[in-house]
Amino acid sequence: MIQSMTGYGKSVAIYNEKKIHVEIKSLNSKSLDLSTRIAPLYREKEMEIRQIITQALQRGKIDFSIWIEKDAALDATPINAALVENYYKQLKQISATAGIPEPQDWYNTLMRMPDVTTRTEVEILSDDEWAVALQTINEAIDALVEFRHQEGAALQQKFTEKVDNIQQLLTSIEPYEQARVEKIKANIVKGLEQIPSVTYDTNRLEQELIYYIEKLDINEEKQRLTNHLKYFRETMAEEGPIGKKLGFIAQEMGREINTTGSKSNQAEMQNIVVKMKDELEQIKEQVLNAL
Repeated sequence: MIQSMTGYGKSVAIYNEKKIHVEIKSLNSKSLDLSTRIAPLYREKEMEIRQIITQALQRGKIDFSIWIEKDAALDATPINAALVENYYKQLKQISATAGIPEPQDWYNTLMRMPDVTTRTEVEILSDDEWAVALQTINEAIDALVEFRHQEGAALQQKFTEKVDNIQQLLTSIEPYEQARVEKIKANIVKGLEQIPSVTYDTNRLEQELIYYIEKLDINEEKQRLTNHLKYFRETMAEEGPIGKKLGFIAQEMGREINTTGSKSNQAEMQNIVVKMKDELEQIKEQVLNAL
């Protein structure tokens, strides 16, 4: 069944005092184009994340983000009280020894000293937290895939409608084909009769007409186009990525429609060909979104 390359997925999980957010978006692309924004704590897992996304989504312009939301109170940078006290004692001693007046605003002075509010601890990714983050990533991917299936169902309905329209238009050409042969023959005979003192061999005329009409025959084009339409329907029912294959089939359909148009020297037939081209163009536009 068809999947669209357009999709969106999001998931949120809570681990200890923080929220893990994962968001993933997908648009159409000829190949896999993956961009990531990964929280520093999870950057060591970037290759694993990329592999998971590649295997699950296969194709498309993918935008992936994972970030952490922490409680502001818990995330506040701690003040190094021991260092502040040490600075205070040193400044008091220097003031007494050198006879320099002590600061009037001790708080501002001490808070401007080096490393008083520097975060020194290094956060390490635990196996438990990564397991939660990994599950959140997979949930977001699953949500995007489900979105792709929904969009794909709409695409399939659209394709089926357009293919059916082309088939109906192709069938509607048939009544004009026989009439075209008679009209060509009548026009040639009429033209010959209007030329004075011209005699012609009826058998030779019939042979020339057969040769000329065979050059304008579109039965082969009709048969090939019918086969392409059938193959397009069959391909839509296949599993896995089929967007490129559908695009190739649409190109072949276009060749047969164009050849039919070049052989259609009758206004009614040419009008039908124009309508078929319009239906096919809509297929080509939408097939770019198919995975």
